[in-house]
Parts: sequence; C-alpha cells; structure tokens
Amino acid sequence: MEKTAKPPVNLVLCWHMHQPWYRESEHGDYRLPWVYLHALKDYADMAAHLEAHPKMRCVVNFTPVLLEQIDDYANQFKQHLDKGSRFCEPLLNLLAGVDDIPADNESRAEIVRACRRAHTPLMIDVHPRFRALFDMVMSADGENVDEGRLDYMNEQFFLDLLCWYHLAWLGHSLKQLPRVRGMLENDGTFDPATRRKLLKIMCETFEGLLERYRALTESGQIELSMTPYGHPIVPLLIDIDSMHCSLPEAKGPEQDKYPGGLERARWHMQEGLRVFEHYLGCRPQGVWLSEGGVSAEALKLLDEFGITWSASGEGVWNNSRFLSGLEANGEEARRSLFCANTLEGCETRLSFRDDGLSDMIGFEYQQWDARDAAADFKQHLSNIANYLGDDGGDHVVSVILDGENAWEYYPDNAWHFLGALYDQRSESEQIRTITFNEALDICPPQPLPALCAGSWVYGTFSTWIGE
Repeated sequence: MEKTAKPPVNLVLCWHMHQPWYRESEHGDYRLPWVYLHALKDYADMAAHLEAHPKMRCVVNFTPVLLEQIDDYANQFKQHLDKGSRFCEPLLNLLAGVDDIPADNESRAEIVRACRRAHTPLMIDVHPRFRALFDMVMSADGENVDEGRLDYMNEQFFLDLLCWYHLAWLGHSLKQLPRVRGMLENDGTFDPATRRKLLKIMCETFEGLLERYRALTESGQIELSMTPYGHPIVPLLIDIDSMHCSLPEAKGPEQDKYPGGLERARWHMQEGLRVFEHYLGCRPQGVWLSEGGVSAEALKLLDEFGITWSASGEGVWNNSRFLSGLEANGEEARRSLFCANTLEGCETRLSFRDDGLSDMIGFEYQQWDARDAAADFKQHLSNIANYLGDDGGDHVVSVILDGENAWEYYPDNAWHFLGALYDQRSESEQIRTITFNEALDICPPQPLPALCAGSWVYGTFSTWIGE
C-alpha cells in the first residue's frame, strides 16, 4: 500500500503592532518618538516582506490609538513640506530647521542623548560616520556626554547627528532606495537640500503606510485584527478581583472595583472599532485583548460586538487546564494547545500562543544565522506535525509576538531572517500558513470547562496590579 502523506500543519503568525498615546495633550508635542520611528523602521519593513511574498499568510494586529498617531504623523510631514508647518516632534523640528540648534550645552547634550536611542551594535556602530560623531562628544566610558566637548561643536555637527539618527531608524527596505543609499554613503555633511530629501522620504513612507496593509487585506493575503482603543487591561477594568485566579494570595488595590469599568471597557471596544474601520476599511473579526489579557467576562464583552476569535498566552492555557481539572502535560494534553477553545456561555473562540516558538523569534533567533534560524523554526513545526500525526490538519500552531520591538536586535532589522522564514513558509508543503478567522472553519474547537483570567505575561496580571 502507498503511504498516505500526512496533512500539513496549520500555522498562524500574528504580528502585534502597538504603541501607547505619546502626546502630552490633543495638540501638544509627543513625549517619546516611538510611533514614527517604528513606522519608518518596522511597519514599513513588515509590509514590504508581505508584498514580496504574496503566498505568505498571517494576521496583523493594530491598536487603534497607534493608527491615529500614524495618521497624525502623516499629516504633519505633509503640512511641513507643503507649508513649512511645525512638527509636534522636537527632533524633527531640529532636523527640518524649524527650530534652531540650541546654544546652551545642556540642551545640546539632550540632543546627543536623544540620538543614542537606538541599539548601538546594529544601528550605530554599523555606520562608521554615525559612530564617529558620538566619539567626538562622549566621555571615555562611552556612556555619558562630555559637555566640555560640546563647546567645540558647531550647529552642523548636530544636524549631521540628527540625519544619521533618522537614517539609522529607516527600515531595511527603505535603505535600499537609491536616494537613501546615497545618504548612507555620505562621509561628509548633510546640506539643507539633503535634509529635505530625507524628510520627503519619511513623508512618502507615512502617506502610503496604512494603505499598504489595507491592500494586503483586500487581496486576501492577511487578516487584520485589533486591540481595544487605548490598550486597556480589559479583565481588570471589568473585575479587579479576576487577578486572584492566577495569583490567589496577591494583594490587590484598596478599591475592590474600577468605577464604571465595564462601561469603560465597552467604550474602548466601540471607539476602537470606529477608528479601525475608518483607517483600514474593514471590521475586524478578531480582537487581541491588550497584553493577551482574558477572562470569561472579557470574552462575553467581545460577544456583544460579534467578535469571532481572541487569543492569549500559554500560561493562561496551563492555568485554565489546572482550574478545569485537566492535564496540562503529556502527549494528549498538549494537543489541546493547538486547538481553538470554546467556553460555555461565550461565542468567541480562544486560541493559545505557543510560547516557546514565539519567544524563539522574539528573543533567540537574533543570535543565529538567518537561514539556520528559519530552518530551525521549520524543524520545530515539522516536529509538531509528526506529533499531531494524521490529525495535524485539524490543529493550528499559534505564534504571536510584537511586530516591532524585536527586529532592531537582528542584523539589518531582521530582513534576512524574515525573508528566509517567509520563503520557507511560502514554499513548504508540510506547513500551511492561515489566519485565525480561517482556522475557525478548519480546526474543530475544543471545550474548555473553565478559563483562569490572566495575560500572556506569566499567565497572570502581576505586571499591572497596582497601576
């Protein structure tokens, strides 16, 4: 008899894009630059990878408050280039010449410190001219600014430093543009025309960024999901006491409930859906609750809005199996990690993250050769496929992690690793990449008698108790 080929294992890759609200007020300056820097480096690159691999399927999750800020920066760049308007970002005002380079050393030292907000080995040291500029003003330990040296620096020094800082934060896909390559090869100073050219490149990136993800969704390549509007910890808003399921002896806050918590959580869902649909043109079927924080009450809230799926971490799965009187270890028990779960009284199905595989991408593979890392990931999935056997097609492996914070620790912003990973996934007959919404029809759900409230961080709410 011919040996029947085993069905491919289903894989959902879910990239979570999130940043909090950084503006001091509705019209104030941004306190931190992470929205526009990650947009230039990570959100642009992640879209470029998907565009280069049309067979690659995945889920991309956006927080609505991030979408609003991306749109705001897009408008700021356009208004500046069209009318010379101010940015709500101090470093951009300096780069654009809207504000003069300050004369006092304290302010100048702050510019130097701000431009060091990058992973030194892979974002500063790889650019000899950028590294040399820091060497001119840093103390012998390389950690502190030697303000005495700042007396000898002219305004051009700081303008060059600002240019290099923003070049370092461009994604690898943008660094391949001829206009950008010319800047990276510049061993001298950056004149006003070149600085304006850099601003134009950033403006173009922002102008089309959300439309790229919208197009990827409309083509059916990716599924877009969301997090409630302001990234609240929904289970704690609804019921602070839910923290005690995973930490029964933990001391809670003095107040035993959050005033109007359920109504506030409901508002975050309503406003999140409105903002999401406005910018991305579709209503999400799935919601990644902030920090993967789930509870039965939180899932019931999702039911109110017709949400079909959510997800959390393996720690919540372990605690819930224990609470349900079910085994969490052993061959048969482990199979349930690769199933969608249903909770009595809730329509929204719940999947759980494979923490080991997710954390390999988030923390470990940055130290590997890119192709070796992709091959190792494939081998892990093959092992899971062999373990699941003939039932592999009825299961799904969920790999969920930040789509922005890990890549600066990889060479070239993980361009080679993600390229190799997507190449293998696109070409593999053993692994089928799908979305969570597709998994609902492919993978039969498994009943979960009880859900222990918790998050993807240790399976508990310990990080946020008391905030």
